[in-house]
Amino acid sequence: MNPKIESWTFAVPLALSAHSRAEQFRRYQVNPQKAKQVYLNTLAVYAVNFYLQCRGFETDWETSDSCNPGMQMLMDVADLVVKNRGKLECRPVLPNTEVVCIPAEVWSERIGYVAVQLSESLREATLLGFVEKVTSFELPLSQLRSLEELPRHLNQIRPAINLSKWFENIFEVSWQALDAILDPKATQLSFSFRKAVEVKRCKLISLGTPNQAVAMIVAISQASEVEIDISVEVQPPQGYTYLPSNLQLIVLDENGEAVINTHAGSDNQSIQLEFSGEPGDSFSVKVALGDVSVTENFVI
Repeated sequence: MNPKIESWTFAVPLALSAHSRAEQFRRYQVNPQKAKQVYLNTLAVYAVNFYLQCRGFETDWETSDSCNPGMQMLMDVADLVVKNRGKLECRPVLPNTEVVCIPAEVWSERIGYVAVQLSESLREATLLGFVEKVTSFELPLSQLRSLEELPRHLNQIRPAINLSKWFENIFEVSWQALDAILDPKATQLSFSFRKAVEVKRCKLISLGTPNQAVAMIVAISQASEVEIDISVEVQPPQGYTYLPSNLQLIVLDENGEAVINTHAGSDNQSIQLEFSGEPGDSFSVKVALGDVSVTENFVI
């Protein structure tokens, strides 16, 4: 295994409560192979749940599919809901193996995948590391990111903003009127060519230091009964003229794949992307500068 990963593992004692819950779920399964799968999955979720609570993250195991006997029967699932962020998949790794197996049915709708190695006695679980997404059934443990990076990854994830609510003048606190963040002149110029019926809000995005903060402006308008026009723009906040050079603006689809992107040069005062969607569609907007990035999630 990668020495860097090995130095940032986290061991969790599998207490009686862990085995009691695993046994409880195992008894719902008639097929012995499925019963074993559910037992090991439950231990892996228990370990990740313990770790996240130690790190101060709120979880909701009770609403996860891995806590539903019906879903356990239909799927090979080991998910854990992290409140206000999404689902982490917690995959068990058997002793003396060099890969973690991740079934195709859980390759989407996850914010990450954590590999959890179980001891032969099943008395201890060790969190080895994680990846953000997968595209194959077997993932070599050597390709895992360090567990040290998982809290930062989770903290970068934002709850999805419901854009349809904006048409009802219902806004999240962090999404403000443009004049609250931008210079008055910039406010007049922003989207000046657009129709008055559009709704637009602005949010300050921190990229590590005060001189690297930017303002993200999102504007929506009803193109038709089934289509919404969306524009995302990034500008410097008050007191600054230009965007940081090489700042990237990326729109991601619901699977986290980049679909359109642009970047700032050395003298850009704004960069912008436009696209359309339908009610129920979800997407994310990522702002990145060097190794620092912030992702905002939206649903139409």
